[in-house]
Amino acid sequence: MSPKAKTKASEKKAKTDKKAVERIEHAGLLDVRELTTHFKLGAGDVKAVTKVSFVVEPGESLGLAGESGCGKTTAALSILKLLPENGRIVSGDVLFDGRNLAKRTEYGMSKIRWKEISIIFQGAMNALNPVQETGKQIAEPIQLHEGLSEKQAMVRVRELYDLVGVSQKRVMDVPHQLSGGMRQRAMIAMALACNPKLVIGDEPTTALDVMVQAQILDLIARLRKELHLSFILISHDLSVMAETCDKGVIMYAGEVVESGTTTNIFNNATHPYTRLLIKAFPNIHEKREMVSSIKGDPPNLINPPAGCGFCPRCDVRIASCATEHPELIEVEPGHFVRCVLARQGV
Repeated sequence: MSPKAKTKASEKKAKTDKKAVERIEHAGLLDVRELTTHFKLGAGDVKAVTKVSFVVEPGESLGLAGESGCGKTTAALSILKLLPENGRIVSGDVLFDGRNLAKRTEYGMSKIRWKEISIIFQGAMNALNPVQETGKQIAEPIQLHEGLSEKQAMVRVRELYDLVGVSQKRVMDVPHQLSGGMRQRAMIAMALACNPKLVIGDEPTTALDVMVQAQILDLIARLRKELHLSFILISHDLSVMAETCDKGVIMYAGEVVESGTTTNIFNNATHPYTRLLIKAFPNIHEKREMVSSIKGDPPNLINPPAGCGFCPRCDVRIASCATEHPELIEVEPGHFVRCVLARQGV
């Protein structure tokens, strides 16, 4: 493509993005409205996320929790439009600071990623380039978005290493020379490199031992407070969500089944799935015994059930659960549940 043609293509993309980012009335910093995301497979479309909605206020932390395959990571990756080639946003809006990211082109999203919204990927060893110095990898988004030279960016990288508690002497180490905890801290440094407004943590403590996990969670909590960050935590561990987040969203079969403050969810869990998730984790204040698992398997999301997706695994289901798809209802201020029993006050 000639330079002239490239310029015209860039101008066309810019015009498209200008139309897509018109200011829209929204709530909070991030306002996700009825987001629906599918993956195309040979057997049909996987309805990975269906009409998911939530709001993240400035400086607030929100947890997306549920079993593997519930749609929490897909929902978060849809925000940044980092879906694989067979994934697409079917409908819904992702309003970030008034701009609809769901309508943005790849060119437009490249201006948002790392600069305004960043992500701490699951498994730093897989997310980092194994043959490049970690510090230089962190410097890349700084150079791209801040227009700094490599030397200037490396000064910022050293400041970030101090911020996340890693010695500046390790800046030129490649990932395998760092411990698991150091690699995760380096990923956090990369996420903070361009001073974003929102950080998404995709299972940021996976594969770390308990002591290092606690250190990373303490670090995230401290940085959130110091930098006034908004934060989305993706986790299958409800105890992590309870410790880290102001609000929680419980997902099952691609849908939100319960949402509210973490206090509401843990002290007054209403959906049968949420209650079972809580029981599946040990409580040090109760009698020592084996925790119970949730029997059965999640539904096939190529052909999701007509009624409640959790019905086959639910011990308190009634006849209408198999045929009636429940809507989210507010059981108390700010506390929403998707269950026919909640509507009946059970």
